[in-house]
Amino acid sequence: MFFKSIFQGNLQFGNEKSYEKVIKMYDHRVENYYKNDILFNAEDIFKEDDLSLKIPRTVVNITEKNWKNSVDLLQYVAQFAISGNVGAWMTEEGKILKYLWIEPKGDKAVVQKFLKGRSLVDQVGKEKEAEQALSKAIELYDRHAQAYERRGYVNFLMKKYHDAERDFGKSVNIDSSNSNAYYGRAKIKILREEWEDAIKDLDLAIKTSLALQDIHWSARRLKGECLQKLKKFEEAEFEFRFFTKRNFKDKSPNAPYKKWALFNHGKVLIELGKYAEALDSLQKAMKLPSVQEMVADADVLVYR
Repeated sequence: MFFKSIFQGNLQFGNEKSYEKVIKMYDHRVENYYKNDILFNAEDIFKEDDLSLKIPRTVVNITEKNWKNSVDLLQYVAQFAISGNVGAWMTEEGKILKYLWIEPKGDKAVVQKFLKGRSLVDQVGKEKEAEQALSKAIELYDRHAQAYERRGYVNFLMKKYHDAERDFGKSVNIDSSNSNAYYGRAKIKILREEWEDAIKDLDLAIKTSLALQDIHWSARRLKGECLQKLKKFEEAEFEFRFFTKRNFKDKSPNAPYKKWALFNHGKVLIELGKYAEALDSLQKAMKLPSVQEMVADADVLVYR
């Protein structure tokens, strides 16, 4: 049986010794362990010019065994890498059957500093420690796109917006597929009410992410808000409608914004003169609980 599978990402090895070693091990395992029943040939994904493994977004129908073999092999080579990540999804009729986020987790100093910094990012009061650990990871490997993005986020939390924007920019200059960095930079531009420029970054975040990822929908929601601010109501309506029709799991960071999106979808529909549809959206918003005071029932009632 074949399943629709998606692979996307990159791994950086940092030096020629690690790079040459991993290619030899990759070829050896393909031939002796997996009997060539894998998706990627070494010559298609290993890039000597920057000592990396790169998998552009690849959507294929493969067997479960082929998916497992390919994932196992990517997990194996990731232990030789110092930065990067690869996402692997197996789906059926739009539902995720299997998912793995593959990244370096070895004992190399740069890897450990990054993992420590990332783990501290969301701990209240640990922002400075997180920044120091991530800075150390960057000092050890100055092309660590993920460390720049996470440090940018920490700087954003500490309201050091200039530093945050610089870090997000460095991240995407190294890895143009880093959707989180585009999203972070867009949030800074939104704070400055630079709606058009924010939309450009949000479009890049949407383009470089998958609809299976939360970041994709977070970017669409913010894009809708920017379009609403610009009074581009038809375009905003599309983004809000797209967002509100999506079913988010309770743990998704997008779930708390469902009421907010329905409310703003209703407001945009009123601007477009689509009153029946607006009423439907506002009534749906009323049925959802208010979360984090993003939108109160009283506000919904005013428009309804």
